[in-house]
Amino acid sequence: MNRLYDMEPRVMDDEMLKLAVGQQGPREEAGQLAKQEGIPFKDVLSLQLDFQNILRIDNLWQFESLRKLQLDNNIIEKIEGLENLTHLVWLDLSFNNIEAIEGLDTLVNLEDLSLFNNRISKIDSLDALGKLQVLSLGNNHIGNMMNIIYLRRFKALRTLSLSGNPVAENEDYKMFICAYLPDLVYLDFRRLDDHMKELAEMKHQYSIDELKHRENLMQAQLEDEQARREELEEHKAAFVEQLNGTFLFDSMYAEDMEGSKLSNLPGVGELLETYPSGRPPPRQPTPQAVHPPRQLQPSLTASFTYKDKFVIICLNIFEYGLKQQEKRKAELETFMECVQEAIQENQEQGKLKIAKFEEKHLLSLNAIREESELSNIETKIVEHSEDITALLNVLMTLEMQLVEQLEETINMFERNIIDLVGLFVENVQSLYPFLEDPLGRHSCLARPWLNSGCTMAQCRDLENHHHEKLLEIAINILEKMVKGEMDEDLPDDLRSLFIDKDTIVNAVGASHDIHLLKIDNREDELVTRVNSWCTHLLDKIHKDEIMRNRKRVKEINQYIDHVQSELDSLEYGDLLD
Repeated sequence: MNRLYDMEPRVMDDEMLKLAVGQQGPREEAGQLAKQEGIPFKDVLSLQLDFQNILRIDNLWQFESLRKLQLDNNIIEKIEGLENLTHLVWLDLSFNNIEAIEGLDTLVNLEDLSLFNNRISKIDSLDALGKLQVLSLGNNHIGNMMNIIYLRRFKALRTLSLSGNPVAENEDYKMFICAYLPDLVYLDFRRLDDHMKELAEMKHQYSIDELKHRENLMQAQLEDEQARREELEEHKAAFVEQLNGTFLFDSMYAEDMEGSKLSNLPGVGELLETYPSGRPPPRQPTPQAVHPPRQLQPSLTASFTYKDKFVIICLNIFEYGLKQQEKRKAELETFMECVQEAIQENQEQGKLKIAKFEEKHLLSLNAIREESELSNIETKIVEHSEDITALLNVLMTLEMQLVEQLEETINMFERNIIDLVGLFVENVQSLYPFLEDPLGRHSCLARPWLNSGCTMAQCRDLENHHHEKLLEIAINILEKMVKGEMDEDLPDDLRSLFIDKDTIVNAVGASHDIHLLKIDNREDELVTRVNSWCTHLLDKIHKDEIMRNRKRVKEINQYIDHVQSELDSLEYGDLLD
């Protein structure tokens, strides 16, 4: 398969590409003109570069519309430089010196790929080619039959060529491929008959069934992972990701070595809920109270550990965040509908004005052409010029009305979305359980079985309460150790914290500081992101409206210039002939 040429290896430079584009362009007069002026690479749909002694694929980044690329019969050693050819449908790299399949990850529209007569030993790195229908890999070095199973993922594959490979010499070659690639229609340029497929299926039935079972398990796993990713993206869009479980609580202890040690103190594991008083009790909801997840559903008289309560508060914030996200989405969708309705209505009015003008425009042009008196011609041209100016004024007036209408709509949306974001932030940060919305309804129903509320401030209060209890237990144990009344043995790493009162107080305080920092950071992240989202959204809406207005004004002026040029093109000499 080595191809040695007397010619020197060539580089794919602009000169080669321009020559190829020019030679493959249209032959008629328009094509000749295009050759003289140059054909933009971005407009080229097909490019033929075979028998050019090309060593390396390069400089194709401008061919962004290319659909067919022919690079066969060169001395290319590596597949590269194709990243921008995302519209490519047909690629021929046959008769080269390629050793590995690579560099095809962006060619998601590729349907026909030829790598015939190269040095490839393994079929892989084709995962992105979901539309692949034809694959030619004949005359390569592929020798492992199991490598063919990789091709099962390409559901659209109908034509495969592997003749000339070591794998094709296996006596079970065709039967194996028929069994493992049942949707294949052509193998090595010959149609596969149904009888052979049936025999192949019977012969390999046990292995195929086992493989299908593994594939189904893998597919189910992939679908679960995809569902989790999509769910996580939804949670991120609501700015409450990973608040629907123990993540925040666990993160507080992940870097807290002292806290992990102190959790082993006698009595710490049994710390129960008695929420600190000193604040007005949270407002109790109506009977339709939202209940926590079943695994955390308590009776009204039950007690909770510190972790239970902390996780429940996080869950409440999470649920509230999702509800607020739905409100923001609904507000945005309503706004976009209003904008589109206003634009469509305005465009319809403009179309009616233009259609009415077009009728008069044609009549006026014909009347001017048919007029024989110069003075009458001048009068009619002036009158029609006034009609064109009147149309310009009408269209510009419509556009100004639309601008004012959309400005009012945008301002109203801006107020509403800022209010929604502000309410969300205020309630998450509030010192008390969730506030009421402007209509007097509870934004998030408080839980009658949990008086600690559902805000980040309540998480901090809970941590402060736990810190006080933990410090009390630690001091009591220290006093017992000093008096020799400690009945239980403590691990050495934990005992090292009880050297004196300052040491244990500092250890408990350091643990407390880490926990508060985690809570503060999560709150800051939520607030920063939701405010940033709001700012960017509003900036984009304002910029989009400016661009829409500029585009519309440009369209109006271009149309007016067009009809004015039609009028101006009527030369007096032609009219008087």
